Amino acid sequence: MLLVAAGILLLAEGAAWVCGARWGLLFKGIASSTDLLVQLSSPDWSAFADLVQPALNSVFIAIVGTVAGTVISLVFALLAASNLTPPWIRQPVRALLGLERALPEIVILLFLVAAFGLGPFAGVLALAIGSVGMLGKLIADAIEELDPVSIEAIQAVGATRVQVVVFGVIQPIVPSIISFALFRFEYSIRLSVVLGAVGAGGIGLELYRSFVQLDYGRATASLIVTLLLVFLSERLSGFLRKRIKEGGRFQ
Repeated sequence: MLLVAAGILLLAEGAAWVCGARWGLLFKGIASSTDLLVQLSSPDWSAFADLVQPALNSVFIAIVGTVAGTVISLVFALLAASNLTPPWIRQPVRALLGLERALPEIVILLFLVAAFGLGPFAGVLALAIGSVGMLGKLIADAIEELDPVSIEAIQAVGATRVQVVVFGVIQPIVPSIISFALFRFEYSIRLSVVLGAVGAGGIGLELYRSFVQLDYGRATASLIVTLLLVFLSERLSGFLRKRIKEGGRFQ
């Protein structure tokens, strides 16, 4: 055990040397950041009125991206479920979902910005595409956990293929789909801030501009708004998912 720990430490030290990470730089950065923290401690309260619209843009980007991604994910999930599709369809779809999960949303956004230009539309598309890998797998797993007897019962009464999918597959997992989508929305709020700084707009762009312009009072105000967005989205998502888990529906 000690040999393994020593080996890991040596590996970490070698990696730190190769990539230029030095403890001296850390201590120097902590010392020089004191002045920055002092400047960030005085938010520009007058800027909050100007930050409402960018904050709402980030929320709307997250909502549209999550809803669009959930709808697209449902299609992929139906094709990726082993109890619905044959292996020659399921395996390529599963591989595609895995490939999508391997791509960070910021990389997807860079491609979309090159294709569609800067703005919220590229951010919405990036969040929607980014949702497919996660939600597609989660929904597909939920479909595979369905009781096959209920599906066979619907087929036995002469239901068409579409009716079997709608009433025997989708309808029973609607609470799970909503719960997954809410969790993704919570994650998309944070992502919308990061993507906004890269070119999707919203509060992330305001935060980036404030730091670039050395307007630390406005930057602090943007940080406060960002923290409020994340906190409120987490609380709302957690509350709704709890209600779904307890009752299977909104009561």
